[in-house]
Amino acid sequence: MYLGIDIGTSAVKSIVMDEHGAIIAESSAPLTVLRPHPLMSEQHPDSWWVAVNQTIVSLSKYTPAVRGIGLSGQMHGAVLLDQSHKVLRPAILWNDGRSGEECHELEEAVDVAEITGNHAMPGFTAPKLLWVRKHEGDVFAATKTVLLPKDYVRLRMTGELATDMSDASGTLWLNVADRCWHPDMLDATGLTEERMPALFEGSDVTGVLTSEVATAWGMNRVPVVGGAGDQAAGAVGAGAVVPGRCTLSLGTSGVMFAPDSGYHPNPSGGIHTFCHAFPDTWHEMAVILSAAGSLTWIAGVTASKSESALINEVESRESTSTDVLFLPYLSGERTPHNDPLAKGVFSGLTPDTSRADLGYAVLEGVAFALRDCYTELVEARANLEEISVIGGGSQSRYWGQLISDVLQKPLIYRKDAAVGPALGAARLAMLGVEGSAVASVCREARADFSVYPRTDRINEIESRYFEFKAFYQDLRSHFGRLNA
Repeated sequence: MYLGIDIGTSAVKSIVMDEHGAIIAESSAPLTVLRPHPLMSEQHPDSWWVAVNQTIVSLSKYTPAVRGIGLSGQMHGAVLLDQSHKVLRPAILWNDGRSGEECHELEEAVDVAEITGNHAMPGFTAPKLLWVRKHEGDVFAATKTVLLPKDYVRLRMTGELATDMSDASGTLWLNVADRCWHPDMLDATGLTEERMPALFEGSDVTGVLTSEVATAWGMNRVPVVGGAGDQAAGAVGAGAVVPGRCTLSLGTSGVMFAPDSGYHPNPSGGIHTFCHAFPDTWHEMAVILSAAGSLTWIAGVTASKSESALINEVESRESTSTDVLFLPYLSGERTPHNDPLAKGVFSGLTPDTSRADLGYAVLEGVAFALRDCYTELVEARANLEEISVIGGGSQSRYWGQLISDVLQKPLIYRKDAAVGPALGAARLAMLGVEGSAVASVCREARADFSVYPRTDRINEIESRYFEFKAFYQDLRSHFGRLNA
């Protein structure tokens, strides 16, 4: 058996996979995001470790038979450690927008796009270190090393400072083409290669469980592999490991992920070009920061019983016509705007607007933002032949139908789609322990169903999408004034 652990933003999810690749058990533990000031998003790293242990306790029936462990996690988060590996401050997360000014400073200091294949964005790790150096000088001076979220969990599990190529790509410190730390990017943020974790591919063994952890978890001192950032791990779980097999992830964020056999950077339009979880493999990725996160938000503020209950209410509306539009930029936006100052906004509200109308506008607004992502990837010549939906939002067929209508593209829903990153992590563990071929382990999961675009909605969708795009452009300068 193999254990996959995914350090998400809203929860830690762990799964146990058998030797045939089937998930036989899963567990999750919730996490809370801290927002101390506008644009800020943080979590305490120790909360990840507590949540991981909670999931392992739930899976204790299976842990004695586990042969290897893989890790997946939210990308870009900055975990700052001192000489003794003590956490110096809460981790600054992927959806934190405080470092917009530092992004400009970094772009002026070095040719970020030429070196990394990506433009500097506030969510990435490197600009966060510039912010800390400027605003928390004592913390920066005490910082010995910087880890990503899943790699802090790895440290607690194995005592090793290590990361993988896919997750490291999102730091802006990696030479993505050559898969090594880049000295100019490190120097621009006051770091050196000696202070960075060791780099591994996703299925490489990075260490073994410490005796203490192994005893607490009721398992042997099994190997822990490099793993992957959540999007690459989700793609591995869905079998998206070759060009043309893409994923659309509906987690807290929304991501369109296109595997590539070569390094083909195209930073215009907010496209990310990162390493995939395997050697000599890359991917193009387009990202919105609030996908299912927008649904969770509107369900909470309208006192709906749950996200699924709100979707059911939306689906059962008597009238499906609405003038309400929603910009899903609750945490700013990446693709295509790279605008940390953007905000979530409703338009078209009247005294007759219902909770279901607001819910529909949110679902549709996320779909429109994903259409922006799709358009940018097409213009970057990414191969989007087949798209599989993964993540927690994949549990709603209604939302999938809406997204398919907006993209005018079929979407495939596969078994175990909601736990894709944890499954991908377990698959990487199996590869690392058994030395199996990627093609034999990372097969596409069985398709449960597909949704197809409804041609009778094209004119209506196109008209509303045009209004959505114009809505943001009309408000762009307003967002800047709000944050002046």
